Amino acid sequence: MSIDAAKTARGAIAGAVAALVWAAQQPLDERAFGVPYDDTELLGAAVTDGRAVLPVGWLLHTLNGAAFGAGYANLAPRLPLPSWARGPAVALVESTATWPGTAFIPRLHPRAARFPKLWGSRNAFLQATWRHLLFGVVMGELERRLNAPEVEEVPPSYEHVVSTNGHGSIDHAMVTITPVVNGGGTADETDE
Repeated sequence: MSIDAAKTARGAIAGAVAALVWAAQQPLDERAFGVPYDDTELLGAAVTDGRAVLPVGWLLHTLNGAAFGAGYANLAPRLPLPSWARGPAVALVESTATWPGTAFIPRLHPRAARFPKLWGSRNAFLQATWRHLLFGVVMGELERRLNAPEVEEVPPSYEHVVSTNGHGSIDHAMVTITPVVNGGGTADETDE
């Protein structure tokens, strides 16, 4: 599998933008699902505390999205799915596969007390599924547009008007005469 650096970079941009969209809409989905859980805070609080939690969390979340998008850009063309379904499918597979890891947050996260219990919460699972679906749609569509195959401009073909002798086709040189209709007759008929 060869990796195209430009395609990978464009995939990283798509993933970063999708991660930012995800993070920006979190306050809305927290209200909709009733789970006060912020992924950027979870990531930031894993490595720092205090005022740096959110900026560091946003940075880590964006970098995660970029890494995911970079990998996706190289994987997507090989997926046997319509192009519009690839991003959401990959994001939902990743979400479902990693969700069991939320069971370990209370024991492994240095600031676990800040966060609601995720493992075993139906609403938290639905919230995470929504976030990954949104991420997948944005990333997949943006990556598809950024990495669209370049359309080569094909010069117009003149074969239909040029013959092999270079002087044109006799079919295009012929003129068709259409009779003029005048009161039901043709112009060739005389009035009596």
